[in-house]
Amino acid sequence: MDHSMLPEDSGRKPVMPRTDEEKQKVLNRLKRIEGQVRGIQKMIEEDRYCVDVLVQISAINAALKKVGFSLMERHTNHCVADAIHKGDGDEAIQELIKVMEQFSKS
Repeated sequence: MDHSMLPEDSGRKPVMPRTDEEKQKVLNRLKRIEGQVRGIQKMIEEDRYCVDVLVQISAINAALKKVGFSLMERHTNHCVADAIHKGDGDEAIQELIKVMEQFSKS
């Protein structure tokens, strides 16, 4: 087991809960990505040209990274900033660095 990996569920809650608008924005993006994945499944069923499928996979990867960076930005501005103000910044920064490393592998 790789101990540098972050837990799937830390059990923590955001310092500032997401607003309904923020949640809806992220959910809408994820639903679009879900639709793109279904589109790729259909392309495979229809035996579409490999490059066309790969282009769509690349688009999904870019969309997921965009969602991830958006969440990382929010986390930094709220949770990490709050931890720094409370004097717990070192742990929060290390956690952020770990998640950034894990994120950059994908």
